[in-house]
Amino acid sequence: MDLVLWRHAEAEEGSDDLARVLTRRGHKQASQMAFWLRQHLPKDYVLLASEARRSQQTAAYLGKQFEVLPALNPDASWDQVLRAVKWPQGARTVVLVGHQPYLGCIAAMLLSEQPLFWSVKKGSIWWLSHKKHGEIEQVRLKTMLPVSMLDHG
Repeated sequence: MDLVLWRHAEAEEGSDDLARVLTRRGHKQASQMAFWLRQHLPKDYVLLASEARRSQQTAAYLGKQFEVLPALNPDASWDQVLRAVKWPQGARTVVLVGHQPYLGCIAAMLLSEQPLFWSVKKGSIWWLSHKKHGEIEQVRLKTMLPVSMLDHG
């Protein structure tokens, strides 16, 4: 199973966290990353987003129908999120558009088995892959791509 952790793009400030929307810069970030992802994702991937408007706006840039899961909301824990996406049992690639701090904690737990608060910048992705070779399970980092690397002006 491959898991793409995509942090929502830059959003406006606001008191209603789930209602916050993308800024102009956030729309540009989401568009740039979606363009890159469309070139690299398999055709049969699953796209998931939280109930937060900024998460759904980011996901929409892929131009694919997505499922909204409350289990991916900003207050979720990393282990709740992994259960919700069925890691590592899923057969298809999952693109999860979500939030800090759980995205960084997922990356840390899967790669180092430590519940650390690794940084995942707004609009950026961490692409992880799980493979089982006999009794040995491996998680590898396929790509870590900050959206700033895609900004060409």
